Amino acid sequence: MTPEDIQSLIIYRNAMILVLNKPSGIPVHQGSGKFRSLDHDFKHLQFGLPRQPELAHRLDKDTSGCLVLGRHPEALRRLGKMFEGNLIEKTYHALVHGVIEQEEGDIDLPIGKQSQHSTRWWSKVDHENGKPALTHFRVLQRFEQYTYVALSPKTGRTHQLRVHMQALGHPIVGDKIYGGDGEDKKLHLHAHSLTIPLYPKKDPLFIEATLPEHIIMSLETLS
Repeated sequence: MTPEDIQSLIIYRNAMILVLNKPSGIPVHQGSGKFRSLDHDFKHLQFGLPRQPELAHRLDKDTSGCLVLGRHPEALRRLGKMFEGNLIEKTYHALVHGVIEQEEGDIDLPIGKQSQHSTRWWSKVDHENGKPALTHFRVLQRFEQYTYVALSPKTGRTHQLRVHMQALGHPIVGDKIYGGDGEDKKLHLHAHSLTIPLYPKKDPLFIEATLPEHIIMSLETLS
């Protein structure tokens, strides 16, 4: 990415953090894959500080939306504690297969490792050895064969939302790992908003990321 490209992703900036609206299809950090990672271009986000920002958490390569960076070690330490303690409220939007009749509810199913694919582990619902995992869902809009939902993870297990929606019988559109439909579409999962209690004596920050074009187009087509 050019400096202008990655700087155009910024949706919030202060002295401690940056929040990017991450595009779908780009890994956030370098792994063994062939894709160039987003953190390769964090050098363009220093804005006069002596060091480049670093990731405070992760998003899957194919998930879009709010991605938080810490601009210095103290910010990263504080953010790390908040993410680890689930003090940051995260809301995702997803288009899923099938019609969910219930207006809202909780998915309380433990998640464990399923199998290793290349250098990455997939996940599954595992009642014997899995770790507790809780997701709240709320229906935003229903279509003839799909449902648009808000998902709020209360824990942070690997691929939690994708595994939980599959277990509910409503896999996320475009999920080639947990969807089971083999369709050639981008993942319709977007980290829509964050509520971050960054400053003890101030109101929490509320940060929202606009939907990517592929989800907007799908919703318009279905409407």
